Amino acid sequence: MIRRLQALAISSVLVVAAFSTGRPLLFYLVYLGLLVVGGSYVLVRSGLSDLEAGYAVSQLHGHVGDRMRVTYTLRNGSRLPKPWLELHNPTTMPGGLPGRALNLRGRAERSWLIRVPLTRRGQFRIEPLHIRTADPFGFFEAAATVGQAVSVVVYPRLEALPAWRLPSASLEGSHSAAVRTLQTTPLATSVRPYAPGDSMNRIHWRSTARHGEIQVKEFDLEQTADAWIIVDLERGIQAGQGDESTTEAAVRAAAAIADKALAENRAVGMTVNGARTAFLPADRGGRQHLKVMQLLAAVEADSNTPLVETLLASVGRLRRGMTAVVITASLDSAWVRPLAALRARGVSCVVVTLDAEAYRRTEAEMREQSTGESPAPVDTEALEVTAKRGRALRHALAEYELKVYSITPGRPLGEMLAG
Repeated sequence: MIRRLQALAISSVLVVAAFSTGRPLLFYLVYLGLLVVGGSYVLVRSGLSDLEAGYAVSQLHGHVGDRMRVTYTLRNGSRLPKPWLELHNPTTMPGGLPGRALNLRGRAERSWLIRVPLTRRGQFRIEPLHIRTADPFGFFEAAATVGQAVSVVVYPRLEALPAWRLPSASLEGSHSAAVRTLQTTPLATSVRPYAPGDSMNRIHWRSTARHGEIQVKEFDLEQTADAWIIVDLERGIQAGQGDESTTEAAVRAAAAIADKALAENRAVGMTVNGARTAFLPADRGGRQHLKVMQLLAAVEADSNTPLVETLLASVGRLRRGMTAVVITASLDSAWVRPLAALRARGVSCVVVTLDAEAYRRTEAEMREQSTGESPAPVDTEALEVTAKRGRALRHALAEYELKVYSITPGRPLGEMLAG
């Protein structure tokens, strides 16, 4: 706009001076200015005509650590070249999407691929493709949007838990076994070639047709304990920053435990203590896995409800034969007794604690390395109070003989939840 006003002022002065003095040089400058401005206008007006553009996203959901591919295509249907085009996608994704400035010959086409790392869980939006062109002098510009906006959901990172085992619960009519069974159960898990003695009703006809030889189904015995995961995201107890924080560690632990339990064909339910306490009814299968990941992708540590109230609100949803898995950074031992009382109802209990003080130290070290500032003085009185509360919590957990795992920064989750 400023350039246009300046050009308009200069043009007005030249026109007045040319007609006032009648000098050929001034008329030459006036004609030259009209030619430049007119040519720029025509160039911009034709810059987006006969132009086809689009983009395609390889996936609308993924896990932290994956790479999303975005493919762009630009085609010039005119014989005239497009000397300058600028393309970019506005987005809420961390780091954004890289744009590109290019020129395109007549009747030409260009395509390119970008790989975007998914670095943070959450729900993000990619706006329609924005195309802009302008003249070399900046007098005029034209813009257009192409396509539709899409939403991308990034789930928490899934870590393997090879040594994680839920404790068995006493449930009449069911028992635990990690081996194949000769009896027929609802849990058909695999197929194998036919062997003499196999019953005809165990033949899997679709696999038989595909392999060209008889295939029979193998079954697992039913699992004993379904899981109900309680994730405590109370705002006041969280520590750390970014990926190295108690919030992200709790979400990763919940996602990994739920994935492990669902892979074992257990039913999984979930309570998340967020701004509004979210309850996900227990279920099994791929659909439940998707629901769990969508819930964990959107939660934030913005709750003011203490864990003890969340436990009391979840008691009615836990049935006999379940295992309650509590994931928390809270040092308040008041929630231990309501959790231990669940055992009288036939509910097993597991506690996963997050060392908030270790995450605070990690955050301070990272800030010191990035800024070079000296660390803040240590509040010994606060450390003593925290240590005292931690000892009281460990004593309460040991008193009720609750199985406890501890998560600290810098170690693989599968290692900390092992054995």
